[in-house]
Amino acid sequence: MAIRNIVRIDESKCTGCGLCVTACAEGAIQVIDGKAKLVSEIYCDGLGACLGHCAEDAITVEQREAAAFDEEATKAYLAGQAEPAGPAFACPGLTAHDLCDRKQTTEAADAAVIPSQLSHWPVQLKLVSPTAPYFADADLLLVADCVPFAMGDFHRRLLKGHGVAVGCPKLDDAGFYVDKLADILSANTIRSLTVVHMEVPCCSGLTRIAREAIARAGTGMSFDDVTISLRGDVMHRETVATA
Repeated sequence: MAIRNIVRIDESKCTGCGLCVTACAEGAIQVIDGKAKLVSEIYCDGLGACLGHCAEDAITVEQREAAAFDEEATKAYLAGQAEPAGPAFACPGLTAHDLCDRKQTTEAADAAVIPSQLSHWPVQLKLVSPTAPYFADADLLLVADCVPFAMGDFHRRLLKGHGVAVGCPKLDDAGFYVDKLADILSANTIRSLTVVHMEVPCCSGLTRIAREAIARAGTGMSFDDVTISLRGDVMHRETVATA
């Protein structure tokens, strides 16, 4: 074996989001047991096309002794992955779940009119203005856009008394979100920031966006990070220090 460039994955940083899997044209990476792994050295060409797609900087290209890249074996491997059995990887966030066994609300609860706690419009992070008056001295909620659908008491439990900005860290431009949130933090005295995201790995990118925005704004503030289960329960809540 010769010394050559080959991908190295730091599993301690990997969240299992799978973006590197879809970025690798050779199919050399799969998510196994929640972590991205190099399937075989012979499928990795060492060019590192996956690097720019990892939000956690968990992937690097190193020089070490490794089996040579085998183009023909890679083609055969990819052809096998294209069989009707389906691809080797499916994003955890796309896994289907039947949630219909949750408790049904009573007729009385269904009949009650529950007031909205939304204090301003718009709410999408792309659309809000950093200098909007509702951000002045605000307790700010940065929310993944699936959360209000999963969490039945979202308005009462989290939204009440907060300014809010909503986005999807998987499908939207994370760099734009970092810049916009940094502008909001710089232009206002934000009393507190709470980041709320779903339990699926790709959704935790919202936490990274908050970290980078705080660093860019230079506020050094801490924030609460809240993880919501697919059934709408608060799974975990912690204070993240950034200073």
